[in-house]
Amino acid sequence: SQQTFLQDSFLSTLKMSIRTPPTLLKLAAKRLLRDQASAIAALEYLPAELFPYLFVMAYRGGRHPQLLKALAQAWPFTVLPLGVLMQRPPDHAPTRATGLKAMFDALDVLLAQEVRPRRCKLRVLDLRNTGANFWDMWLGVSTENCSPTGPVTVHSSSPNMEHPLAPLEVFLDLNFNERDRDKFSMHIIQWAQQKKGLLHLCCKALRISEVPFQRVRRVLDRVRLDCIQKVYVKCTWDLTTLGTLALYLGQMSNLQTLFLLEELAEEDEEEEDEEQDFSQFLSQMLRLQHLRALYMRSPSFLPGRLDQMLRCLQTPLDKLCLTHCQQLTHSDLTHLFQCPNLRQLKILHLFGLSLADFSEPLRALLEAVASTLQDLGLDKCGMADSQVEAILPALSRCHQLRFFSISMNNFPVATLNKLLRHTAGLRSLEFEMYPIPLECYRTQGTVNYERFSLIQAELTGILRELGQPRTIQLATRHLRHRKFYEDMEPVMCPCSDPA
Repeated sequence: SQQTFLQDSFLSTLKMSIRTPPTLLKLAAKRLLRDQASAIAALEYLPAELFPYLFVMAYRGGRHPQLLKALAQAWPFTVLPLGVLMQRPPDHAPTRATGLKAMFDALDVLLAQEVRPRRCKLRVLDLRNTGANFWDMWLGVSTENCSPTGPVTVHSSSPNMEHPLAPLEVFLDLNFNERDRDKFSMHIIQWAQQKKGLLHLCCKALRISEVPFQRVRRVLDRVRLDCIQKVYVKCTWDLTTLGTLALYLGQMSNLQTLFLLEELAEEDEEEEDEEQDFSQFLSQMLRLQHLRALYMRSPSFLPGRLDQMLRCLQTPLDKLCLTHCQQLTHSDLTHLFQCPNLRQLKILHLFGLSLADFSEPLRALLEAVASTLQDLGLDKCGMADSQVEAILPALSRCHQLRFFSISMNNFPVATLNKLLRHTAGLRSLEFEMYPIPLECYRTQGTVNYERFSLIQAELTGILRELGQPRTIQLATRHLRHRKFYEDMEPVMCPCSDPA
């Protein structure tokens, strides 16, 4: 019979390949691809280890839609991370369209069935750019700390959400930028709406970059906002538009991370209307019961209103990042350092704020968060010797600190010496960035590298004396401070030693 032939023809080779290097699995998959009909018929008997090889080859080839459909219907893993394949070359539009159509056809069939096929364990279709570890493990790219029979990545909706248990979850990130015309997201959303009750579409991240809000609004009106956990906004919008966005933010009851980057547009409205728009924004912020991370870069609405913003926090923050907020008032900074909901911070980044008059408030805040703080950035904050002296005792008690940067400030080598000695006892510290001391600069503001070499040798001697390996970099006062954002989390880009 055909079943016996397939077992005799394929299984002896494939069972051997499981115990041998991954290249044999690849050879077996190539052999199966030569005869798509036979490969489909054999799926019932193929080992699970072969499915990822077959899927990747069929997807990237773009010529095996029926095999892709059959593979999805017999998928022996709980998760199919398709999104990461769509990001990797040599993927291109026709290939993506073929692969997606095959997937939707397969899922339409699965969702229409009352009883799933015996082998199919698929519960999650992940269309985000995640899941690289799954493919790397099964395709033999990296097997370190991976078990070929162990569980794959666990996906779940927020534990705080309530929705009917669906047989299939589809994960999709919403990404709006000037190059993306949103067709892909809208197609997925419309398809999910047609399958209402049979699957749950979960959009955990929303990223908006330089697009009209109307484009965003069309999509937000069609998705479940209580799924969204991260929002990244980098747009030139006026306060009225931000207030409109806030009406959607208020419905994101599980929002945990909020990025508001870049300046808003110039305001043309009356002061009374502006206050009304800001009040609307605050009223929606009050509804965010799970916000734990807040990143703001030079929003024009913030000066004079930071205290109102901080009072809206319903839970203590884990992460706070304020950059390029030079216009903050004395009252703003006073409230910043006194806010009760900042007493459990793990990450604190202040860049471009003037802290010359806030030595004691900053010291008090560091004392309050000494037991939790892991990442501290005080770059370009106008800090001189006296401000550093004030925070040294509190800084030396931050025993969880892993990252510390205080670059682009002005203080002498003696102050740097004190910093190195006070932080020597912080055993968790992995990376430190300090400014080149004032003694290394010429009157024109350029670095005297001969003088720098001498001071560098002096500092090296101090580190040897302290007897602890450390990763330390020195940066010029004019260093362009850069941050890169990966999955909407901030990552400091360390700068090379100028020597």
